[in-house]
Amino acid sequence: MSEAVGSKEEVSALARGLALLKAIGMAAAPMGNRDLADATGIPKATVSRLTATLVGSGYLRQSRDSERFTLGPALLDMSSRYLRHFDLRTVARPYLTELSEFAGASIHMGVRDELDLLVIDSLRPRSALISSRIEVGSRLSIATSAAGRAYLAALPEPEQAALLEQIRLETGENWPSMAPRLLAGIEEYGRVGYCSSFGEWHPHIHAIGFALQGPRGERYGVSCGGPAYLLPKEAMLERVAPRLLDVAQRIAAEAGTFNPY
Repeated sequence: MSEAVGSKEEVSALARGLALLKAIGMAAAPMGNRDLADATGIPKATVSRLTATLVGSGYLRQSRDSERFTLGPALLDMSSRYLRHFDLRTVARPYLTELSEFAGASIHMGVRDELDLLVIDSLRPRSALISSRIEVGSRLSIATSAAGRAYLAALPEPEQAALLEQIRLETGENWPSMAPRLLAGIEEYGRVGYCSSFGEWHPHIHAIGFALQGPRGERYGVSCGGPAYLLPKEAMLERVAPRLLDVAQRIAAEAGTFNPY
């Protein structure tokens, strides 16, 4: 019995430590123990012990002459190891680079993290006059971004229904206005093989997105887009979309996965 309780405590401690890392990673400025306790609901005494452990292992860095924390170098090393073993990114990059140059658009690939896509690769055309602010580590909302909607639309029906329910609970009173757009995105993906977002994720950004599946079943969302005045809706649909679908097919073929479009 005591071993079982100990195991539960260890899992709880791990979950709390991860919650602290996430809170600090999403914060706009370094956070102190009191800030972390307020943000996570974890008792301050427990927060103090956890942050000390995380600093000692390199996952947090303590600001000089203060009790405030930022993410530490051990997390960067872990992220780099993840990306080095990310096979589909290596396979997809030449094709996505080609698409970026053809469209004059930025390309972003993301993996799901709760109700967002976490960007793990980002490409820009050599001709870009304006640099995208979306970098590796940025987040794209599944509900409003082209890549997120494509990711949602490509999920098997049970997973799709579960994710829609999570979005419904999160959006609360805004769900009645959001639901028709999400369902329209699912219909759009089934009909043409991509999802569009013209000014919804950001009022001045136009994008179309598609989904990819890795050889081990892992799923990704990809967006192709940029400033609306450089990439008007008509050009995106008539010129860029056919090339995007071709790129999606070629990536799927090389990865050995199925793409119906």
